[in-house]
Amino acid sequence: MSDGEFENTGSGASLTVPSQASGIKKNGYMIIKGRPCKVVDCSTSKTGKHGSAKVHFTAIDIFNGKKYEEISPSTHTLQVPIINRQEYTLVDVDQDGFVSLMSADGSTTKEDIKLPADEPEISQKIKDAVENGVDMIVAVLSAMGEEKIVAAKESN
Repeated sequence: MSDGEFENTGSGASLTVPSQASGIKKNGYMIIKGRPCKVVDCSTSKTGKHGSAKVHFTAIDIFNGKKYEEISPSTHTLQVPIINRQEYTLVDVDQDGFVSLMSADGSTTKEDIKLPADEPEISQKIKDAVENGVDMIVAVLSAMGEEKIVAAKESN
């Protein structure tokens, strides 16, 4: 067998970590229906006559804002996404809404992120900064292979 017969693909294992359902709290993160979500409410029912305590989660998808609900036994293992927040210096915005960003050390640029459609105030703030020549720092949240601009502020 030659090396070229197998295709290298990511296992996805490094995108999440396991956590017991009872350990996930409000403002924490979890995977519901394959989507990374932020928990906005959770409640635990008492142990019943025929089973274990259940945890009821209400969570919002961090990328598209959809609301999800999940009920799980408190002893079950659930997946928690690995969330990264990175700050970049704003360079430019093209006519299609793609943002050019530079890493803090200036070694790499990123041009594959669009202005956040569901956050019009952040998008407008970024557009205004480019038009007026104001230096901005943009925060990008990434999880499970997706990225989104979540904040923008003037750099000092």
